[in-house]
Amino acid sequence: MSVKNSPASPDSQKTDARKARAPMHWALKWALGTLALLLAGFVSVLTVIGIAMAVAFPNLPDISDLSDYRPKLPLRVFSAEGTLIGEFGEERRHLTRIQDIPKVMKDAVLAIEDARFYEHGGVDYKGMARAALANLGRIKSQGASTITMQVARNAYLSTEKTYTRKIYEILLTFKLEHMLTKDQILEVYMNQIFLGNRAYGFAAASEAYFGKPLKSISIAEAAMLAGLPKAPSAYNPINNPKRARSRQLYIIERMQENGFITADQAEAAKHEELKVKTNSDNTGVHAEYVAETVRQLMFAQYGEDTYTRGLNVSTTLRTEDQAVAYTALRRGIMNYERRQVYRGPEQFVSLPNTPAELEDMIVDTLQDHPDNGDVMSAVVLDANPKKIQAVRQNGEVIEITGEGLKPAQSGLSDKAAANIKIRRGAVIRVVQTPNKTWEITQLPEVEGAFVAVDPRDGSIKAMVGGFDFAKNKFNHVTQAWRQPGSSFKPFIYSAALERGVTPATVINDGPLFFSAGVTGGQAWEPKNYDGKFEGPMTMRRGLAKSKNMISIRILQTVGAQNAQAWATRFGFDAEKHPAYLTMALGAGSVTPLQMATAYSVFANGGYRINPWLITKVTDQKGKVLAQTQPPVADESRRVIDARNAFIMSSLLQEVTRSGTAASAQAKLKRPDLYGKTGTTNDSMDAWFAGYQPTLAAITWIGYDTPRKLGDRETGGGLSLPVWIEFMAQALKNVPVMEPAVPEGVVNSGGEWFYTEYSGGSGVSALGMNSGTDTEQPEVIQLPPADEKKRILDLFKN
Repeated sequence: MSVKNSPASPDSQKTDARKARAPMHWALKWALGTLALLLAGFVSVLTVIGIAMAVAFPNLPDISDLSDYRPKLPLRVFSAEGTLIGEFGEERRHLTRIQDIPKVMKDAVLAIEDARFYEHGGVDYKGMARAALANLGRIKSQGASTITMQVARNAYLSTEKTYTRKIYEILLTFKLEHMLTKDQILEVYMNQIFLGNRAYGFAAASEAYFGKPLKSISIAEAAMLAGLPKAPSAYNPINNPKRARSRQLYIIERMQENGFITADQAEAAKHEELKVKTNSDNTGVHAEYVAETVRQLMFAQYGEDTYTRGLNVSTTLRTEDQAVAYTALRRGIMNYERRQVYRGPEQFVSLPNTPAELEDMIVDTLQDHPDNGDVMSAVVLDANPKKIQAVRQNGEVIEITGEGLKPAQSGLSDKAAANIKIRRGAVIRVVQTPNKTWEITQLPEVEGAFVAVDPRDGSIKAMVGGFDFAKNKFNHVTQAWRQPGSSFKPFIYSAALERGVTPATVINDGPLFFSAGVTGGQAWEPKNYDGKFEGPMTMRRGLAKSKNMISIRILQTVGAQNAQAWATRFGFDAEKHPAYLTMALGAGSVTPLQMATAYSVFANGGYRINPWLITKVTDQKGKVLAQTQPPVADESRRVIDARNAFIMSSLLQEVTRSGTAASAQAKLKRPDLYGKTGTTNDSMDAWFAGYQPTLAAITWIGYDTPRKLGDRETGGGLSLPVWIEFMAQALKNVPVMEPAVPEGVVNSGGEWFYTEYSGGSGVSALGMNSGTDTEQPEVIQLPPADEKKRILDLFKN
């Protein structure tokens, strides 16, 4: 039986329709509800952000000062040629305006830090999303911050990674973008960012890492510097060259991808060999003592502002002269050190056998023993009487053999004491010889000083205050009060010229004995340096041969008090030179700078011109704050007659021609050299003081705590070679100059005389009694009792 379907009733059809619409209705309601919730959430977020902005914006720091960006800038000291010789301040900064920053540097920074810098409004929203995910997921950030955001963070905010700080950073970024131009923001960034090695900004970093101004850098160097902001320590080319190189290559590729450089330029940059400065680089001019002197002078004037207001100080220092002075003094001291007993290694460490541990141990050890210029540190890997194998700070393994072992032969002996024995793990010092072999040495204990001034105006041209500023910051040029020894004799002779003594006066180089009755105390008998007496000789010859008996007899004639007063004309302090006969042998106290001033009086014809160093002081914008006008040698500065200076120069020229400093003219092959050697009692101080009409220079060598330099060590043997090495370079293109004959001087029989004494009316002879001298000086005095022994000891040798 078949069954037919009957038509549905209207009610049933409506029910079915409602059933069909139900899912759509609930889906729509859910969608609308969700949309409403999202909209409400969005509105809530906007409300919260609005409230946050309303609360936070007024609390944002004032950024108006960035429109005229003036960071804390260090004190910078320059030579006369504009070479940077010193910088003082917690931060190294060289403020460079955006128009002066080379395009290659800007391109390198933009390529790696913010390629769309000139396109976006300060916030890279995609980058923000990445940063949020990184912070939420606790994974390493991918560097989403734009340059503007970095300026905001570095200038005003902390570096903590919180959402609150991020909100402040974004708000401050908008404020910066609103108030400053893109170029102003980039200028602040490129001057403000810390780049390691105490360098802030790319101009300072260029000097710190490459030793060159920012305007001179190449693509490869710019890429290396641009890699530093991310992690100045990790990508430091000095400490982490491999990581720095890897990032540099990546930045070069980014520069090419962004169209800043061509493929050929990129390829060339990748293969360019960079010369990165190291902390022990010796390429710059060593003028640390000069720079420190300037710092002290500036601090006395400007106080703590000295280190923050960007003062630029120009000096009278000549770069070439300073470099030669530094090298010459160090060479003289090291030559002396080669003659000393080996004192042993600086330290002993136990070296592991595994290569990795060994490398770490050597690095750690040598960090405490940095290279001292050309005197380098090394750790001994193996040692025997015929060979030392050692490794330097840079990982170079060196071998010392033959002549290179001689300075430390005692340390290689089987019988050497434990503290002297050179063995595996010993920290030693080495130098490279001119023929590229290695020689063992040691850091010297002896010190030295060198200063050169232009006698015509007193400007300081070179000043080296010691062997090494890092080792000893005491400036021996300005601070060391030492006995000048025979180098003081010319001032006694100068006084004698005014008392009728002439270069032709014959004086007896014979024994002198002063009894206890004469001295009022202990009897004493002074000696010449060599202990010998040569009998009668002229004053000229007596000075050339530095005869002590001649000087004492001259001082007896002049009178100790008269000589003391005369010495003050040259700038010496009377209280430092008591009026006793010991003045004749230089028993007073002087500084090398005083000696330079005093000898300049002879060099310039009789004028005393105080030495000076600073020519100009400017602020960061170039405004002149102070300027020095070179002093003029006029009659108001005259302290001795021109004829006195002329005859003294003639006597001092004889010293460099045939006397104790004869090697000066012999080696320099010029006659216009004048000077005097000086060696104090027991060879505790070694001097040479001399000049050419355009340059007066002083060399001193001795121990800080006075002790014997050695029985055979003299001013002529120790200090004169330093002076000669300096003058050989400093006078290279200077023509021979000899002083004109002044009024009141005549030449008779080949000798110079004051006109009034040319006919023999001057003092013809001194101390010509036979045998032991019984002459009484004008004033025979010895110092007070507590000084008597020291003075008497001076005359024993």
